[in-house]
Amino acid sequence: MKRIFLFLLTNVAVVAVLGIVASLLGVNRYLTANGLNLGALLGFAFVMGFGGAIISLLISKPMAKWSAGVQVIEQPRSADEAWIVETVRKLADKAGIGMPEVGIFEGDPNAFATGAFKNSALVAVSTGLLQGMTREEVEAVIGHEVAHIANGDMVTMTLIQGVMNTFVVFLSRVIGYAVDSFLNKNNESRSGPGIGYMVTTVVLDIVLGFVAAIIVAWFSRQREFRADAGATQLMGRRQPMINALARLGGMHPAELPKSMAAMGIAGGIGKLFSTHPPIEERIAALQNAQQG
Repeated sequence: MKRIFLFLLTNVAVVAVLGIVASLLGVNRYLTANGLNLGALLGFAFVMGFGGAIISLLISKPMAKWSAGVQVIEQPRSADEAWIVETVRKLADKAGIGMPEVGIFEGDPNAFATGAFKNSALVAVSTGLLQGMTREEVEAVIGHEVAHIANGDMVTMTLIQGVMNTFVVFLSRVIGYAVDSFLNKNNESRSGPGIGYMVTTVVLDIVLGFVAAIIVAWFSRQREFRADAGATQLMGRRQPMINALARLGGMHPAELPKSMAAMGIAGGIGKLFSTHPPIEERIAALQNAQQG
């Protein structure tokens, strides 16, 4: 709950800073003269940016269960399921978080963690991962996901996404008004925004959205390095995580739904938009840390 409070506080601070900067630069007077209320725009940007992000965070766990077809282990039905639950419990205790729900989903090798609160999260592993890795390697992957939870990565990534969304909404509309005013500077009879505003806003929503996605993906890749390191700390040695990554590099990881991709063990399309660094870089980071 503390992280959610800080999340909301940060969001309000970002919107306040945008308002202060706009006032200092005279943007407020310009917008008002052209029929746009800065306060209303900031409120709209807040709702569209942070509102969508927080709702996505709060419903992340049930959506993950539904979209990935996760079968939560309420009562272990086999020795393997009992081992998975006990492994998650052991690593969660070491990480100082509450016991997450544990689930299995059908598919190629992958795993993910999700949830708005670190003491009531979800850790899920695929059948392909369980079949293709040794128990020690699976334990390292679970440690990686538990580290995501302990680090508060779900809230952090949601915060970053919300900040980016707010900037996209705010900047696209301010620039849209500027373009529309320039195109209609000699038209004194116009009332409200015209075609210039609408076209510019749509184009900038797309262009700035791509830029925002690149920034969010960069932050996600840094969190992956940290989660790898966290797994090694939970297990007390680095080799199992290195072995798990090497094994994963020779497999075809399952593609997770977009809302969970950043918290998986592998995933992403293209270097700039990838939520995960290349396997080779992750292994090298662990090896370099070991040498250090």
